[in-house]
Amino acid sequence: MNKNYDPLRRTPVMQLSSRLRDIRTAMANRRTIRLANRRLADELASFRSTSERAELDELLSRHSDPETAQIRAILYRQDVQRQQSQLRQTAGLGGYLG
Repeated sequence: MNKNYDPLRRTPVMQLSSRLRDIRTAMANRRTIRLANRRLADELASFRSTSERAELDELLSRHSDPETAQIRAILYRQDVQRQQSQLRQTAGLGGYLG
């Protein structure tokens, strides 16, 4: 019987060192993507005024939806967060913002 084949899973057996290397590589790639997304979100957060957002929307409208999907998702998330924070800041009786 072949040592590099698992009959129960019907798949080749991967060496532990190979698995660990693949996992480390995948984690490093995910970390890099998260960092890039965070930087993009921080940069997009600087577009706060109505005129800045209108200019940004105009730029985005020149490109296809698949090209701008990530940016639009970030902008939507930021808009929702701003609206929620504005609702929380309008305190009711006693000034409780809880």
